[in-house]
Amino acid sequence: MSTVTIYIPRDTAAAAVGVEDLIEPILFEAKSQGIELTIIRNGTRGLLWLEPLIEVLTDKGRIAYGPVTEEDLDSLFAADWLHGGAHPLCHGLTEEIPYLKNQERLTFTRVGVIDPLSIEDYAKHGGWLGLQNALKLNDEAIVQQVIDSGLRGRGGAAFPTGIKWNTVRQAVSDQKYIVCNADEGDSGTFSDRILMEGDPFCLIEGMIIAGLAVGAKQGYIYVRSEYPLAIDVLNEAIHIANQHQYLGQHILGTDKEFTIEVRKGAGAYICGEETSLLNSLEGKRGTIRPKPPLPALQGFMNRPTVVNNVVSLASVPIILNKGAEYYQHYGMGRSRGTLAFQLSGNIKQGGLVEKAFGISLKDLLYDFGGGSASGLALKSIQIGGPLGAYLSADEWDTPLDYEAYTAIDAMVGHGGIVAFDETVDMSRMAEYAMEFCAIESCGKCTPCRIGSTRGVEVIQKIRNNIDPQQNTELLHELCDTMTAASLCALGGLTPLPVLSALKKFPDDFKNKHSTQDTQNTGVELC
Repeated sequence: MSTVTIYIPRDTAAAAVGVEDLIEPILFEAKSQGIELTIIRNGTRGLLWLEPLIEVLTDKGRIAYGPVTEEDLDSLFAADWLHGGAHPLCHGLTEEIPYLKNQERLTFTRVGVIDPLSIEDYAKHGGWLGLQNALKLNDEAIVQQVIDSGLRGRGGAAFPTGIKWNTVRQAVSDQKYIVCNADEGDSGTFSDRILMEGDPFCLIEGMIIAGLAVGAKQGYIYVRSEYPLAIDVLNEAIHIANQHQYLGQHILGTDKEFTIEVRKGAGAYICGEETSLLNSLEGKRGTIRPKPPLPALQGFMNRPTVVNNVVSLASVPIILNKGAEYYQHYGMGRSRGTLAFQLSGNIKQGGLVEKAFGISLKDLLYDFGGGSASGLALKSIQIGGPLGAYLSADEWDTPLDYEAYTAIDAMVGHGGIVAFDETVDMSRMAEYAMEFCAIESCGKCTPCRIGSTRGVEVIQKIRNNIDPQQNTELLHELCDTMTAASLCALGGLTPLPVLSALKKFPDDFKNKHSTQDTQNTGVELC
């Protein structure tokens, strides 16, 4: 009986389109043909429009087939797919698929390649080398490597990671903490989930290095409740890492120690903001804390705390492995390294694209995304989550760089990109932005709590042609107040999508609309 190795993804995207229903019939048919299968459950390659994407290991390399459904199995077996046979669903060698080949995968280099829960597979593909180097350095040297790399927070604020670490390192305290913000709640974002499900040891390694850098012995991963599979994978990976002495006391035989615990969020968008997250982590209501004091000095349990998101921490191992200069080589200006851009919305080829900073939105939309899924012209793009500006076509050539986007009153944020074709009503999207803020506000400050509710009402009046000029002026004043006086970015940045829609798509606000079409405004974001 011949033996064949195939890779079947175990991540949420593949599970959502029925990958688990394929395993038993594949095994049954292979056995009936005298083929013994070795199935490796990997993470997604990030080509989400092709999920479930199943790879067959051949002498030439891994050959991809997708999207595979149960109805396709008879024709796939007839085409001898388990030996790389030709079929309409065959995309050739996985590594040669242009969508994947044209990326610069640094942080996501192992995602989709390895078994996420095989610590041997992780080590075989370059894992733990960053940690081994970090164990040879003192805390100051580790932090300096991160500073020199130019790594900035990938959660949206883009604050220099090394500077934050150095603040915590220099703080005097009997206990310090590393907190990973995995409460990925922005529309059109899924890179944190893909990393956690596809390469959890990378995040674990990054957190250990952060602990060594600042003198912290305890870490927490705060994961949104909507990610049950990621939570299960992380818990299993932490258990395995403990068994192999990468966590716990005497890490790799040294006097260093670090432990990690996974905590599940309760579904509040506001807990993606670091101080609300810390309150939630402490068992309190998820509301904003005033700053100062900064979490770096008085964070979790009032102790110095590093709060970074998943991709920020997962970018650290390659920096400590290959050096700051290697990472610094990618990117432009003050935006160094790569970012995992996430294509969604009305896009033909949605998925994850890791590229160096400097690529344009147009290149992502057309070279990778393939244009709109509807076949109609794209009209507007929102980048940076529900608080990001809506960009018109004349802005899509702007290089994706933190400072370049700030110059056009936009933000790169977490790299989530949501596409809308020419059928979208941008006045409706402006109303949706305000409505989102009203629903998700923690209620701590009046500009956000009341301003967003009044904002919805004012936009509805403009859309219904009720004193449009007066209400437009009122909307501008309201947005100014929210921007200047809100305690956190939820209220402070909500005006960004609202005013960008008003400025760039004024015609969408001029026609009468029924208030009934303001319901279910999230449809365009799916």
